[in-house]
Amino acid sequence: MKYSIGDLSRRTGVKVATIRYYEQEGLIEDPVRTEGNQRRYRDEDLERLGFIRHCRDLGLPMEAIRRLLDLSAHPERPCADASRIAAEQLVAVRERIARLQKLESELARISASCDGGHTAADCSILKAFADHRLCEGEH
Repeated sequence: MKYSIGDLSRRTGVKVATIRYYEQEGLIEDPVRTEGNQRRYRDEDLERLGFIRHCRDLGLPMEAIRRLLDLSAHPERPCADASRIAAEQLVAVRERIARLQKLESELARISASCDGGHTAADCSILKAFADHRLCEGEH
């Protein structure tokens, strides 16, 4: 056993509390404990945590990560599920991008509606933020 939880955290950039959470969720096996009750992790744990972190960085939900970990533990299985998960995530990201583009457009319109030369009582930006009906579309 090579790594303390702090070592694992530093090497992967995953916070200690998050590592503990992943343990509780069963994404990482419970580590061996020393006589002093310190957690000790293996190289496999380091690799698995790196995999989880990268999946999280790509925005994958926990259930998808759980399915991918299960698939990677069974190398004889076909990878159709992994392909499906990646495709689903791509759709979700594209939907978020479309929502963000609508939001960007509306914020640009609202921002351009005021030159800052009015009082707060007459500010079109404050009025737009206070009343959704003043927006041009759904965002």
